[in-house]
Amino acid sequence: MTKKLIENIHYYLNSEGLMVFTKKYHQERGYCCQSGCTHCPYEYHSRVDPSVPSELQKPWQEEELEIYDGPIDE
Repeated sequence: MTKKLIENIHYYLNSEGLMVFTKKYHQERGYCCQSGCTHCPYEYHSRVDPSVPSELQKPWQEEELEIYDGPIDE
């Protein structure tokens, strides 16, 4: 994504001052980064606990992943 990000459209700042990307941002980017994002439209957030640092998450093995091939809801 090379266009300029717009606050409250592509992201917002949470109560801790951290940037949180919106569903619109993720859809425009076009793929899942598998980081457990709060507004992930690819349903990856249901597979990880975003409050646990990624280094401490259980390593995912390919056969354990659920691949979502359905439509993206708006």
